[in-house]
Amino acid sequence: MPAKFDGLLDHDRMEEVSLKSAAWKPVRASRWSFDLVRPEFLNLRLSSPKKPIRRTAWLDGLRGFAAFMVYIHHNQLWAHGQNGNLIYENAFGYEGRHYTAALPFVRHLFSGGHFAVAIFFVISGYVLSVKSMGLIHNGQFQNSADSVGSALFRRWLRLYIPVIAVTFIWMSQRHWTKIWVQIGEPKSTYREDVKTWYYTFKNYSFVFLTGNMYEFPLLYHPHSWSIPIEFKGSIIVYTALSAFSRCTRNARLWCEAGLVFYFLYIVDGWYGALFMSGMLLCDLDMLALDDQLPRFFKMLEGFKELIFFHLFLVALYLGGVPSYDTPDYEHLLSKSPGWIWLSHLKPQAVFDAKWFYLFWAASLVVASIPRLPWLKQFFEARFCQYLARISFALYLVHGLVIWVLADRLYAAVGFAREVHKEHIPKWVDAFPLSKKGPMGFELAFWAPQLVILVVTLYAAEVVTKLFDGPSVKFSNWVYKKTLAQPPSRKA
Repeated sequence: MPAKFDGLLDHDRMEEVSLKSAAWKPVRASRWSFDLVRPEFLNLRLSSPKKPIRRTAWLDGLRGFAAFMVYIHHNQLWAHGQNGNLIYENAFGYEGRHYTAALPFVRHLFSGGHFAVAIFFVISGYVLSVKSMGLIHNGQFQNSADSVGSALFRRWLRLYIPVIAVTFIWMSQRHWTKIWVQIGEPKSTYREDVKTWYYTFKNYSFVFLTGNMYEFPLLYHPHSWSIPIEFKGSIIVYTALSAFSRCTRNARLWCEAGLVFYFLYIVDGWYGALFMSGMLLCDLDMLALDDQLPRFFKMLEGFKELIFFHLFLVALYLGGVPSYDTPDYEHLLSKSPGWIWLSHLKPQAVFDAKWFYLFWAASLVVASIPRLPWLKQFFEARFCQYLARISFALYLVHGLVIWVLADRLYAAVGFAREVHKEHIPKWVDAFPLSKKGPMGFELAFWAPQLVILVVTLYAAEVVTKLFDGPSVKFSNWVYKKTLAQPPSRKA
């Protein structure tokens, strides 16, 4: 029986759902249309919900808030151009540049996108494991195998249906409207556009692809680079669940930790380490609920909040690792204030060093939040829970809103570039606003958010209702249709 909550960008609960509930049912067209166009954020309250919440609601809220961090990150970088990359994604004080937005801890509010993606993957490892891990703990090994098989069957459909819908519509509207955007180039004919979209998508969505995984994102949706990695990580988790299902408690924990070590220190598999870290944390949390933790953890029980408060601070610092894209990244890191000594910790196997530090940052964040009540309560609040419901769609649509709407608004308020003067000259400095103050805090940046954020949230709600939610039901429905009837018992 499939679990409704399937991973990092899914928007529903980590609760079991009957396959019968996944059947498509006719709905009154008028009611469906009204629900589609009605903005949910207009009824949003910032306080915590009054009704009882699930034990793992904080994971949903963390995922939603991380998606919002990605939104802020990409808007800041787009508005400030190359200077934004240079400042936000380097350490405070690097080459004598001292900007408030680059300070440790503060920098997450401006360039926390990479940190957020690492958190996504740890959350995925956690939630993809939770159903089967519970069955393993209860000794229901056959049910666990059935759960893994069901989840694996539905995973590709669940991840790629929203991507297919959003990118195809995006490609089509660009071709027919001829609207200028500063990313990619449409083909001369619609037929050629469709063929190119199909050829690149089929390769991009193949889990064993050894070629250029970034070709499709570069042409149609740069932010979708993480979806194939999400699928690969899912395969790793499902495989590990099957392999370790009959191990003893200690053997299973050692095997999970061993895979984390393998992916992080032996081979360049940082994303595998993030997913396995989530699985390990899920295992430990469920053991703690049953008071079955190894003796070592029980010895530290009385110091839990103190330990995890400091681990959370360490996580926030490591999550601010400089991420400026340069061929000589290791040299950059070794010359960055606050990272000179930390740069020596990077294992030889890791090619892109930032993911090593982001692994520890994301893992410690997910481990710390449920042990810090004040922080857990924040992610259980209604705003974070709302973001959780639309997180996958928010991740998919915020870039489209940036390229079509935000780019023009930023040009209008004073963040114009030369390319704007060539392609959208009427927008350049049409409504100039003040750019005084620390970089990232300018009125010219935050005033347009009154429009950009509202449009982005609304677009995310529509995509959630049209494609994200239905993809869950559709994948469940397809799986149900393929199931064999149980063999009849002979008298």
